[in-house]
Amino acid sequence: MRHALAIAAILFLAVLGFSGDVFAQVPLGLPQIQFGFSQPGSIEEVATGLQIMALLTVLTLAPSILIMMTSFTRIIIVLSFMRQALGTQQSPPNQVLIGLAVFLTFFSMAPIGTRIQKVALEPYFAERINFVSAAERAAGPLRGFMLKQTREKDLALFIGLSKAKQPKTADDVPLTTLIPAFLISEMKTAFQIGFMLFIPFLVIDMVVASVLLSLGMMMLPPILISLPFKLMLFVMVDGWALIVGSLMRSIA
Repeated sequence: MRHALAIAAILFLAVLGFSGDVFAQVPLGLPQIQFGFSQPGSIEEVATGLQIMALLTVLTLAPSILIMMTSFTRIIIVLSFMRQALGTQQSPPNQVLIGLAVFLTFFSMAPIGTRIQKVALEPYFAERINFVSAAERAAGPLRGFMLKQTREKDLALFIGLSKAKQPKTADDVPLTTLIPAFLISEMKTAFQIGFMLFIPFLVIDMVVASVLLSLGMMMLPPILISLPFKLMLFVMVDGWALIVGSLMRSIA
């Protein structure tokens, strides 16, 4: 723990722009990292090792969890449709869209994360519950979020495909059935929003194409003329704020 705080202090001072003389006055040492295998001396050591393996597994699956069990799918699809509707090719670039989608996902899922911390993480770190109980409690808020965003038709589809017993309550729906139903519901909602985004820009493209055709400029690509008008319309109505606001309200 002491070594970790030392590394954090070094990085913090480096970010603030302190000179090398400041570091020379602080007696901080680099930690030694060792990897090895040995026989466990007690049952507690075995349990700790299994918990570390479970944590590493969760970290490996974290990108999939972010995509499949949060609002990331809806956000990134809508942002991609918005770029295609504008006709700006690779602007904004994929890195910017994905970064914006990730942070919007964190923002929209913050209440869910707060509830997970209160009902699962804090009791687990306080050693009031075990790891299995913490995982079950953490799944509760995520299950509620996904059920709220999932259409009954999609959920019934996967319940029928699984050929399992009809669940009596929402808590009885297994995650293996809920997650794919949630995903196709999110994609359908995202495509509906994308269709609505295309309409005003499609009208501009049709008007520009008709004007160029009437003027006999058939060799001039309409996209070259319509792109500035679409960008001007998007900026005048504060398009990014409207899209982000509508997305957040649709997720809440």
